[in-house]
Amino acid sequence: MITPEEQRLTAERTRQAHWRRWGPYLSERQWGTVREDYSPHGNAGEYLPHDHARSRAYRWGEDGLVGISDNHQRLCFAVALWNGNDPILKERLFGLTNAEGNHGEDVKEYYFYLDNTPTHSYMKSLYKYPQAAFPYGRLVEENARRDRAQPEFELVDTGVLAEDRYFDVVVEYAKVSPEDVLVQISVTNRGPEAHPIHLLPTLWFRNTWSWQPDSPKPQLSEVQAPSTCRTIEAEHPTLGRRWLYCEGPRDLWFTENETNTERLFGVPNRTPYTKDGFHAHLVEGRTGAVNPLSTGTKAAAHYFSTIAPGQTKVVRLRLSDQPGLIEPFDCDFEMIFRERLAEADAFYRRLAPGLTGEALRVQRQAFAGLLWSKQFYHLAIEEWLTGDPVGPPPPAQRLRGRNREWIHLYSEDILSMPDKWEYPYFCAWDLAFHAIPLAVIDPDFAKHQLDLLTREWYMHPNGQLPAYEWAFSDVNPPVHAWAAWRVYQIEQQIYGRSDRQFLERVFQKLLLNFTWWVNRKDAEGNNVFQGGFLGLDNVGVFDRSQPLPTGGHIDQSDGTSWMGMYCLNLLTIALELAKDNPVYEDIATKFFEHFLYIARAMNHRGGEAIELWDEEDGFFYDVLHLPDDRHRTLKVRSMVGLIPLLAVEALEPDTLAALPEFRKRLEWFVRNRPDLSANVACMQTHGEGERRLLAVVDRAKLVRILGRLLDAAEFLSPHGLRSLSRCHAGTPYVFWVEGVPHRVDYLPGESDSGAFGGNSNWRGPVWFPVNYLIIEALRRFYRYFGDGLTVECPSGSGRHLTLAEVADELSRRLASLFLSDAGGRRPFEGHRWPFAKELVLFYEYFDGDSGAGVGASHQTGWTGLVAMLLMSTAPTAPEAAGRAASHSR
Repeated sequence: MITPEEQRLTAERTRQAHWRRWGPYLSERQWGTVREDYSPHGNAGEYLPHDHARSRAYRWGEDGLVGISDNHQRLCFAVALWNGNDPILKERLFGLTNAEGNHGEDVKEYYFYLDNTPTHSYMKSLYKYPQAAFPYGRLVEENARRDRAQPEFELVDTGVLAEDRYFDVVVEYAKVSPEDVLVQISVTNRGPEAHPIHLLPTLWFRNTWSWQPDSPKPQLSEVQAPSTCRTIEAEHPTLGRRWLYCEGPRDLWFTENETNTERLFGVPNRTPYTKDGFHAHLVEGRTGAVNPLSTGTKAAAHYFSTIAPGQTKVVRLRLSDQPGLIEPFDCDFEMIFRERLAEADAFYRRLAPGLTGEALRVQRQAFAGLLWSKQFYHLAIEEWLTGDPVGPPPPAQRLRGRNREWIHLYSEDILSMPDKWEYPYFCAWDLAFHAIPLAVIDPDFAKHQLDLLTREWYMHPNGQLPAYEWAFSDVNPPVHAWAAWRVYQIEQQIYGRSDRQFLERVFQKLLLNFTWWVNRKDAEGNNVFQGGFLGLDNVGVFDRSQPLPTGGHIDQSDGTSWMGMYCLNLLTIALELAKDNPVYEDIATKFFEHFLYIARAMNHRGGEAIELWDEEDGFFYDVLHLPDDRHRTLKVRSMVGLIPLLAVEALEPDTLAALPEFRKRLEWFVRNRPDLSANVACMQTHGEGERRLLAVVDRAKLVRILGRLLDAAEFLSPHGLRSLSRCHAGTPYVFWVEGVPHRVDYLPGESDSGAFGGNSNWRGPVWFPVNYLIIEALRRFYRYFGDGLTVECPSGSGRHLTLAEVADELSRRLASLFLSDAGGRRPFEGHRWPFAKELVLFYEYFDGDSGAGVGASHQTGWTGLVAMLLMSTAPTAPEAAGRAASHSR
């Protein structure tokens, strides 16, 4: 039986009701971002720092604490707090920028996404607010004092959370209808003494009127309401009218969402009522800071309580399209919350009925994090570069600076973010991984995300996909085709729908992107690619996105392998489309032929070969191609040498039988071009179930690579695969250039350099995205080899497993990061976990030895893939078992 949440998704898909119009689309950090940076030299953190955020109206978006907005971010709602001690009103999350943190950017707050549904019919989040003054200065000063060899100085280290002296602020949303949202804020004193708190649920309009001449200005005002509440009316020229019903506040305050130019720049304000008016009124005691006429573009309901230890104060509000509600908080209010929570339970229970207890809680919070990390993302590069009609022109240097080649890019969409504080912008290859678990719970949204980046207002006219806001021209691994195919499969298997229109639309655009790769990233036209850093940041000897100190270029094992994988992904999609349109058989043949050339380049170059495969080590390496045509193998054993495993596909016999023209051309290549087909894993011998195997690595190479991959002294950690072999812990790789050493050491946790901001490290930790791809690749190899191939796992243990069992073992190790061991410890916690076991954080990556969470603490994006791993390993009912098996394909 279809659940109510699935009914809402159907209504959304068929456009009968716009259930997604309101959602958690507020950023958690708009300050310090590239799009708000109008400095000459692109120093975003200094141009609009945290200290300016409360006083400066943003140009491109809004941020807030546990907030929501409509899908065009015209009207926003969030929570503000003051504990009576802080120097500022708490309206947004605080953290350190790249320049301030000893390991780069890092949020210095504790908050948890507890629940969410795809239509946002029910949402729940927790923010932990200290009762002592928030230690802004100490966090900045201590992290500045520490070097990169020392750990980050966190909020828990300051002592402000001692004896649990903080408030748990739980914010819940439940939708009565698509335009009627109930809000419940529960504040609990966890400390040993009573403590006061001011709570300011805040409603405001994004400032759109200050940037264009004669732009209409919306308005908030107090209107007459039933005696049980006070009401704020919001009137917007395109959104229409909405009403915020507030139960029993002390007062309503109004100001304008306008920059306090006097505070920031010493220039007289246009209005006495500025964006920081509530801070000035409450914290500084300036009564003239709020508008006595109860009108403006920013409004708040003021609640004050002194809460006893263990006591909870509940505040109820309602943001609705229904005017003049007589009883907005009647008994139906509580009933709706109970119903929406029960409906959320039913929806998630259908996905993995075999999951229970801790595993179910982890999966639920992983999905919640993905859904809470949706964000309204607005950026028009041409306007950003040239400036607005109203306002001073940007510095001329900007026209020669960041993202100047992307003047076509125009974004005004709801996008899936890696997280909304450290990465409050889309990242192309991150988003591909987000789409996989999102497809399980909301395939329409997942498909929309992948489709968007291929549209002409994102994709460059030359075919390049934009990488991320800091540098759209950087190159991310080409995983878009893989994601599109997997999303297509997941929707088929779980929901019984085959959206060929989506698949064909994305495929046609990816043909342009593939051509861009071939034309731009194959320096010598020999099918060996130089993609740059390819998202792996500091894993190599050099920064592969920058000119090399040696000159020349690097022939990349990972870049070439990614392109081999890309070929096979596009081949697979073409074969699927060919079932309805024989024209795609020709295109499939083209990608088959291109894959053969890439496989030959990876395995044998002929003549004076540049060998990416090192026969002595049994591993793939990058090769440095010097200006004088000499070559040097860069023998760093890293994820770069494991990526070749990803270029694998098993061709099903029924597919070949259904497409006789493609099969005929395939057989022609096998017979007539042995120089090409000999480099492919196994085209002549039929495997399990008469399958054919297309792979860069043959059986012998596969076994040798797996010998290192499954070696605990190299890549295999207790919690997944390390991105750099542990062999470099005692033997760093050193490459000398004109007397200067360039070295790669094994670093299980934080980076010891400032490369890429210093907040990302691929020299040893466990990263979910590449682990997940390797698990999938092993399952594809197993479909061909079946039980006829086993390997030692771990290497040297004497225990032999099939490749499917190896994939299961890696899945178990990754999932174990979040599950309690025999001693009750969850590895991701590290050694400083001060909170309840029910709470989970999904870190950017994990220490290669201990499994402790490292990097961004809320990167549910690709770390949310744990939801898939848990689903595929849970004992399930027959229907769900079929789903789980399909996820492994």
